[in-house]
Amino acid sequence: MYQTDPPLSPKEVLPTMYDLPSEYPEDSGLPDEFHLFQPQLLRSTFCPANYPTEEVFVATDLNLYYDLRHTLWYKRPDWFAAVGVSRLYEQQNLRLSYVIWQEGVAPFVIVELLSPGTEKEDLGQTLREVNQPPTKWQVYERILRIPYYIVFDRYTDKLQAFQLVADSYHEIDVTTSRVWMPGIQLGLGLWQGAYEGIERLWLRWYDERGNWISTQLEQERRRADQEKQRADKLAAKLRQLGINPDEG
Repeated sequence: MYQTDPPLSPKEVLPTMYDLPSEYPEDSGLPDEFHLFQPQLLRSTFCPANYPTEEVFVATDLNLYYDLRHTLWYKRPDWFAAVGVSRLYEQQNLRLSYVIWQEGVAPFVIVELLSPGTEKEDLGQTLREVNQPPTKWQVYERILRIPYYIVFDRYTDKLQAFQLVADSYHEIDVTTSRVWMPGIQLGLGLWQGAYEGIERLWLRWYDERGNWISTQLEQERRRADQEKQRADKLAAKLRQLGINPDEG
């Protein structure tokens, strides 16, 4: 393609989200249950107080394309969130991929759930091989400059968190098992509880008061319990007045 004057934008001349699909049929293996449930809980409790819902995008296992010079290079985070970007691509479509040169906004936080085969790469312990794409750590830290990078090992329940300071990641003290992120007025921590009928430690978002963000199902159950309590109190008062609330 000939250079134009003025040059065309990358959005016009480089592959689009439709040319760079999210998943490939030839990929082997499927996510295990933890890799399904944990991102689901993160998604349902991610509610930044300083961003409207339509300016928050959350993705699970979605290809993230990061280099306009190498348009087929991508990473696939277990979970990530971008803020200040349209929930729908150009306010219209569900995304097939997250393409940095189209979006113009890098993710604010990325979460990787450690697996035995990916542990070293997730923790930046692998080196870039000659003529190969950069490692996951290099992409998150040096190319995309993701403000927060969270790593959780479900086998040991170990939480590690890294914050971008100047040009590199610095590990955050997580002795409290919580990480506060002022930029989105949310924190991420380890919550002991039952989700999808499974009792264990889960990653979950909390608000500025330290309260865990409720899922929609939890909110509905709470409302139902409150309604039942009110109905029970009313029935008790009626009985005190000699009225049987069960009689139609």
